[in-house]
Amino acid sequence: MKRPEILAPAGDFVCLQAALDAGADAVYFGLGTFNMRARSGVNFKADDLPEIRRRCDEKGAKAYLALNSIMFEGEIQAVERTIVAAKPYVDAFIVADWGVIDLCRKHGCTVHVSTQMSISNSSAVKFLASQGVSRVVLARECTLKEVKAIIDKTGMEIETFVHGAQCVAESGRCLMSHEAFGKSACRGECHQPCRRRFLVQAVDLYEDEEGNPVHESDTRFIVEPHTVLSARDLCSLSFVDKLMEAGIASFKIEGRARNAEYVKTCVGCYRRAVDAVLAGTWTPELVEELTREVKKVFHREFSRGMFYGRPGEEQFTDSEDSLATTVKRHAGIVIDYFLKAGIAQVKIQDHALAPGDAVQIHGRTTGVVELVLGEMRRDDQIVAKAERGTWVTFKAPRCRVGDKVFFIEERGGGE
Repeated sequence: MKRPEILAPAGDFVCLQAALDAGADAVYFGLGTFNMRARSGVNFKADDLPEIRRRCDEKGAKAYLALNSIMFEGEIQAVERTIVAAKPYVDAFIVADWGVIDLCRKHGCTVHVSTQMSISNSSAVKFLASQGVSRVVLARECTLKEVKAIIDKTGMEIETFVHGAQCVAESGRCLMSHEAFGKSACRGECHQPCRRRFLVQAVDLYEDEEGNPVHESDTRFIVEPHTVLSARDLCSLSFVDKLMEAGIASFKIEGRARNAEYVKTCVGCYRRAVDAVLAGTWTPELVEELTREVKKVFHREFSRGMFYGRPGEEQFTDSEDSLATTVKRHAGIVIDYFLKAGIAQVKIQDHALAPGDAVQIHGRTTGVVELVLGEMRRDDQIVAKAERGTWVTFKAPRCRVGDKVFFIEERGGGE
């Protein structure tokens, strides 16, 4: 059984470092335009490419650039400039437009076809292979049986999503946002109207000879469950072994618009799951443990996606909000770090801290580090509680000046 790649989302340098530290084999990211998260504010700039490459090389990881929105006629030159600029720094381009594929081929780039192309059969995969494509991210509508059959028939590298948000539309190719707001999901601008509550109102189509409605049509009600178009999140931890047996080359975690603790937690859990299957230590108890871990960070109700069948009503969430069992509260900022002693000095700006508190420190270079606070001091004084407006020192893993410090609060959640 081959070891699949763990492919992590990266929306900024904090997420990138968190993914690499958690054991990601590869990361995917965007450069602000021409990708499916163009409006989310979680994109890099072309000037960041050398640093992205350096960090990936340090960890032996690959870097994939998402260039997977549709391309209009007046954008060909801009897309080509992006490809030329990025080629020295990335291992592959994730694309969904035939014109972009042609531009990548022109410049000798490795091409991975995005799930946006809705590839769902071996004939399509074979044709893409004939066009120089080296990997296909299959449509999310494919069942596990179909995924295995495609791999067996084509020998192509196949990537599938294993965790994260799912779109109600076929492979995310939705027009709802475009119709409602003039912002196209196919251009990375989705405003997610599907995640909202819906109001049903009666419309009277019957009129008298003077054009007046025959009946009053002011009847209205909120649809329950109100999230009738909001799909549950995918969680594949309970059948990671089956995905590996099918021969899937890359396990993709959705979430370029999600935060760094989500990236760190999910990557770490799937890293442990894959390693356990290969080591022969995969157990139901481990599945339960890892599932509890991913429930700590942002998620909706979980499902198995469409790996075990086409969607029914059980695929839709009853919850409008995140069901995360923990929430982070901003506490303060690192103002100094004493490397030899391993001690951080933190200015408390918001939430107070006390010994025994669970804390995360986030930073552009630090990524995400977690700790439980031990003794806290202010000069020679032992501090029982660090209140807003004060500073305190405590033992902490390596972090940097300017890193943000968060108090992690346990709360009710889960399905």
